[in-house]
Amino acid sequence: MSARPDRTPLPRSFFDRPVLTVAPDLLGRTLVRRTTDGPLELRITEVEAYEGETDPGSHAYRGRTACNASMFGPPGHAYVYFIYGMWFSLNLVCGPPGRASGVLLRAGEVTVGADLATKRRVSARSPRELAKGPARLATALDVDRSLDGTDLCAGPDSPLSLLTGTPTAADLMSSGPRTGVGGAGAAHPYRFWITNDPTVSPYRAHAPRRRST
Repeated sequence: MSARPDRTPLPRSFFDRPVLTVAPDLLGRTLVRRTTDGPLELRITEVEAYEGETDPGSHAYRGRTACNASMFGPPGHAYVYFIYGMWFSLNLVCGPPGRASGVLLRAGEVTVGADLATKRRVSARSPRELAKGPARLATALDVDRSLDGTDLCAGPDSPLSLLTGTPTAADLMSSGPRTGVGGAGAAHPYRFWITNDPTVSPYRAHAPRRRST
C-alpha cells in the first residue's frame, strides 16, 4: 500500500527559487482549492516554466502591465490570466520579487471533489479528463481572474494552497518543449510531466495563425 500524501503546507521558501527548479518539483504536489460548494484537491501531473522578461514565451517578456502584475511577485502567489476570450489558466509565481517568473499548471488528477469538478466539466468523458489541460484544470477547480494575486501561503482560509503531497522522483518525470509556444522560446525544454500519467495533456506544436486575405 502506498503512503498517503503529506498534508504539510509548503512554505514561501519553496516558491522563492529559480523557476526551473520549482517547476519539476511541483509534480506530485497537492493543490487545494476551497470553494463555497466545498473543497477540491488536485495532484499536479504536468507543468510549464516561464522565465519572465528574458523568456519570449512569457507574458512578462514585454514588461509589466495591469494584467500580468501578479507575475512580478512576491513568490507563492497565483497569477491567473484569460486566454482567447474564453478560458482561464492558473500559474504559480516563483523566484524573487520583480523577476516575473512563474509555472503554468497544465494538468492534474482531481483526488478530492471530483463530483464538483464534474459539474463544471460536463464534457469530460472520464475522471482522468477533468483537468487534462490548463483551461480544463482551471474550469474544474472554479478558477477565474478573481483569484489572481491569491497568496497560496496564507493558511487554511486561503482559497488556494499547496501541500507537500507526494513529490515525484526524477526518474519518473519527463521534460520537453512547451505546448503551443513558437518563436525564440519554442525549443526550450520547460515542460515537465509525470511519465505515462493518463491525466497529462497531449503535446501540440505551435501553429502560426494565418492572416486573412
